[in-house]
Amino acid sequence: MQFTLHHTDTHTAARAGTLRTDHGEIPTPIFMPVGTLGTVKGVHQHELRQDVGARIILGNTYHLYLRPGTEVLEAAGGLHQFMAWDGPILTDSGGYQVFSLAHRRKITEEGATFASHIDGSKHLFSPESSLGIQRSIGADIVMAFDECPPYPSERRYAENSMHLTHRWLERCVAFMDASAPLYGHSQALFPIVQGSSYDDLRRVSAEFIAGQDQPGNAIGGLSVGEPIEDMYRITALCCEILPASKPRYLMGVGTPANILECISRGVDMFDCVLPSRNARHGVLYTRQGIINIKNARWRTDYSVLDPAPAAAPTSRTHTRAYLHHLFRVNELLGPQIATLHNLAFYLGLVTEARERILDGSFGAWKDQILPDLERRL
Repeated sequence: MQFTLHHTDTHTAARAGTLRTDHGEIPTPIFMPVGTLGTVKGVHQHELRQDVGARIILGNTYHLYLRPGTEVLEAAGGLHQFMAWDGPILTDSGGYQVFSLAHRRKITEEGATFASHIDGSKHLFSPESSLGIQRSIGADIVMAFDECPPYPSERRYAENSMHLTHRWLERCVAFMDASAPLYGHSQALFPIVQGSSYDDLRRVSAEFIAGQDQPGNAIGGLSVGEPIEDMYRITALCCEILPASKPRYLMGVGTPANILECISRGVDMFDCVLPSRNARHGVLYTRQGIINIKNARWRTDYSVLDPAPAAAPTSRTHTRAYLHHLFRVNELLGPQIATLHNLAFYLGLVTEARERILDGSFGAWKDQILPDLERRL
């Protein structure tokens, strides 16, 4: 994997670059649609590429390990072959489940023992087993196994958790050095900065992660309930420390406004379930504001969802009245159109952000459109 930084904005820390993997090039900044179980819900892979403009997608190690399992994935030749996606893939490590499934796990130095949410069976995720599963999945970018502390966390807990994440990272690096990819393409390891909302811990963690000299770096433990000001402050702090020559990935963030603000602080890569999950509930993101398409006001609105050239073809074709109708009668096509719309909107937003960074107008453009992005229509 190679990262080339083309330009940094004069007035902000926003960056435009290119990330090269064996499965293709990724222009940054970039948003990665989340395909937890080898699918972005309701969206075919052809639509992801042609209509959404996705350049890289994300898979979930914990869920793919449980279903379909590594034996099936290896027999298929890895996740790329299994789901017929020829572009880059990133997998998380399962570490987020340490956070989100707190009632089902136990953490020790060895790793995290989970009770499956499917049948209650017990499974141990360690740094080595997490990376071994990600070898079986065959993702282009694999994440180090970490603990994501909840918000708020007492300082002692956050500090102990951070040091545990660092020790686990050393084991991840050793495993990657001692093993080889299974399918003929390279896999790049991204460590993860932790430290909860404590600036000094974040600084220690970012310096430790930077010192590992891995192909890219991630910022974790945000968008877990902390005030938005904390997210922006910690993101800026970490980006000031993490090396400029390597891509920076902010995990699990966020709204369109969050993404633009964090691009301005130096982040290159994002993922979030928000656009697809909210789409299934009828919430659409537009340049004019946020639409709840279930509201009665859209019943006779015959304007198209989005006339912009960068919008999904279905957004340029179907009206708000039609989509309102589909949701009201519980037709599957409604969530599908809404998901295509939101994902294409996110990809269009980061694509324009890149163009604005390159031509020097990013800061003024961001400040101009932010109020509209957050408006409820």
